[in-house]
Amino acid sequence: MSTNPEKAVSYVLSKYVTEYMDKDVLILDMDTQTREAATMLRHYERDDIIVIDKQKLPIGIVTDEDILSKVSDATVYAEATTLKEIMSQPLITINDKSTLQEALHKMRDNNIRKLPIVSKKNQVVGMLFQSTIANAIRDATATAPRLLSPPIKAVLGNLGFVLQFAGVLLLVPAVVATILEDTVTASGIYLTTVLLLVTGFFLNSYGEKASLNLQQASILVFASLFLLSLFGTIPYLYVFPSDETPGEVFANAFFSSAAGFTTGGISLFDEPEKLSQSFTFFRSYTQLVGGMSFIYLVITAFYPESKLQAMRGFISGKTLHMKELFLTITVIFAIYIVIVASLLYIFGERNIIDNFSLAMSTLSTGGFTPTSTILEGLLWQEHIVLMGAMILGALPFTFHYAFVRKKFLSPKLGKEVLTYFAILGGATILFAGISGLDPMQSAFYSVSASTTAGLQMESLAGLSGGAHTILIILMFIGGCGFSTAGGLKIFRLFHLTDVRACLSKIRRSELSSQSKKELISTLIILALFPTISAITGAHLAVIEDVPYQDAFFEAAGIITTGGLSAGIIDSDTDPATMIVLGFLMIFGRLEIIAIIYIFVPRLS
Repeated sequence: MSTNPEKAVSYVLSKYVTEYMDKDVLILDMDTQTREAATMLRHYERDDIIVIDKQKLPIGIVTDEDILSKVSDATVYAEATTLKEIMSQPLITINDKSTLQEALHKMRDNNIRKLPIVSKKNQVVGMLFQSTIANAIRDATATAPRLLSPPIKAVLGNLGFVLQFAGVLLLVPAVVATILEDTVTASGIYLTTVLLLVTGFFLNSYGEKASLNLQQASILVFASLFLLSLFGTIPYLYVFPSDETPGEVFANAFFSSAAGFTTGGISLFDEPEKLSQSFTFFRSYTQLVGGMSFIYLVITAFYPESKLQAMRGFISGKTLHMKELFLTITVIFAIYIVIVASLLYIFGERNIIDNFSLAMSTLSTGGFTPTSTILEGLLWQEHIVLMGAMILGALPFTFHYAFVRKKFLSPKLGKEVLTYFAILGGATILFAGISGLDPMQSAFYSVSASTTAGLQMESLAGLSGGAHTILIILMFIGGCGFSTAGGLKIFRLFHLTDVRACLSKIRRSELSSQSKKELISTLIILALFPTISAITGAHLAVIEDVPYQDAFFEAAGIITTGGLSAGIIDSDTDPATMIVLGFLMIFGRLEIIAIIYIFVPRLS
């Protein structure tokens, strides 16, 4: 507890409401049709609408619950129902020069949990939530004074949880190695698990589990993937050749670990079958942990509880909670893994552990294989199973959730999925015509590239420039948002439709601040992916003495975590280059923009 809680609370409540308000407020005219308003709520991921009159003055408020409850009995007439008919009035507001103390009193007197904040001209400038005030008071009184600032403590608290979560998950391959009597692999994994748990414990003791802004969230995601990759090098230190220098061993181990936890998938082991079976299981499992942890991070960092509530209308019809979300996706993917491994067994792959390893690699869109020959001579049924698994990993979690729950699927979400399949189908046909490969191989490589899974049967260095280009574009685009896939993500392609509006002064003013930020983020990623690939490719072409086309293809697989390789990077690559490439996979997994948010928070 704070040494002086009363003073701390008094200090917080003396702050102006503008310091804690949410500036992104959806404001619509009172004559706006309810159906259009519901669409706007989904688009901007808001819970409330401030209703204004003809003079642009606020007169009422409409929540998503109002739309669901008040219009549910008259859906047929939704086109004719306006916000004026369903809004709550009078609208209780507070002046922007008021304090949190005054706001809290007004909320309690009127039994409300949110307050629109208005300027001198009675224009709405933001929204203040009771939960925001409560969090501010809690932050001021819940922990003893420390050298660390509240934002840093919030990052550390969440980071500690992520590391502990990953540490617990890594007990699975440790137990598998113990059962198979592989003491070397088991020792490395147990050591990694202990370090993750202990580090997470200390971070939790100095931090706190609190909500994050976008800059803090970006720091959290980067730190999580970096530390997972760093601690994950330990088991690899046991298996790389002892005749290499310590620097070479560490660089190769870090690269391999990063390729696992980022689902980058580029392997330094030409013949993974020479490794112990428990170790190949561990490699694939790190991709699953990395993919699942990344989804958790996205949920925690970028979809806090308030935004999750806004998602209820098109996912489940009820309020969503983090535990429900993450538990659901964990169960769903566990079922998927069992199904894929079982189907592979039925179709002739009799090594059950290798089957589970391959299932985890495909569903996490990772790309590690347990043996160098497991993808050779596959039956067409096995091709279908593996392609289906890769596609499942590249689809949004909300798609799986909606499908399993048999609930209404958002038109916006359905549009993203349909667009993904349209791009994949067109690219597959084009790739089959250009590459000269048979239709099944063409489809397999197209799916592998578009999902950024990176599974391949042989080196792709011999493909034509046109074939390489198609695969590179597919890796750049990647899968759907909120999935284990890498790349730009399909949903960001929709942001590009606002480019024309930005070129017009009139239409530019009609775009919301959020739409402008999303467009800028998309353009930054769109520019940096090929730029980084070009620079990295030039470096690889020089140091490895290979054609630039192949080097660029290799670099694209790195930065997009696509995993498709021209066979350029190996254990003999310069150690400094390997470490840089490991970081590039982390940056690529973060879609680069998260790194931008850390240093340029105004873009968030």
